[in-house]
Amino acid sequence: MIYDITPVVSPRLGVWPGDTPASREVLCDMARGDNITLSTLRATVHLGAHADAPSHYDRDGATIEARDLDLYLGPCQVIPVTVGRAERIRPGMVPGPILAPRVLFRTSTFSDPESFNTDFAALSPELIDMLAGQGVRLVGLDTPSVDLFDSKDLPSHAACRRNDLAILEGVVLRDVPAGVYELIALPLKLEGFDASPVRAVLRG
Repeated sequence: MIYDITPVVSPRLGVWPGDTPASREVLCDMARGDNITLSTLRATVHLGAHADAPSHYDRDGATIEARDLDLYLGPCQVIPVTVGRAERIRPGMVPGPILAPRVLFRTSTFSDPESFNTDFAALSPELIDMLAGQGVRLVGLDTPSVDLFDSKDLPSHAACRRNDLAILEGVVLRDVPAGVYELIALPLKLEGFDASPVRAVLRG
């Protein structure tokens, strides 16, 4: 069974206010008589399902092409949590044990990737410290950020930096039952970039 947890990339896909939405420029088109169809994509690298690089939140952090691919490939636990809108997930909200070195939280607070709502839930730095202490190497969730929309000091990003946890944001988990899967969410080898879109899937 394969769950595609990537939102469809289109001009309708919501992006962080002020960021660059996806757009397509058609350079050649067989429909108008060209011998091939050829397109240009313009978009933020924080598009839909995406992996943050440490350079996104750390001046001296690694850029995305330098990240180990095994962070984004391997056993992964999907954990549904009950959390209010614009609240952070805290350790006591996590039901049951951590069973894999990669964890994705289903908050159900960002239900429509094409309609950007700012009151999505996020992670607490205490939760990230707890996960790192249990051997977790990647953390992610079904919202645009591990921090709240109005956060300026980004404490959860800082906790990921401190613990060297990879970050995966913007995945779609509404149809994925709780459990352990194989995550495949490889970032593109974009030299110098602070993130990369991914085609994220769970296989189980």
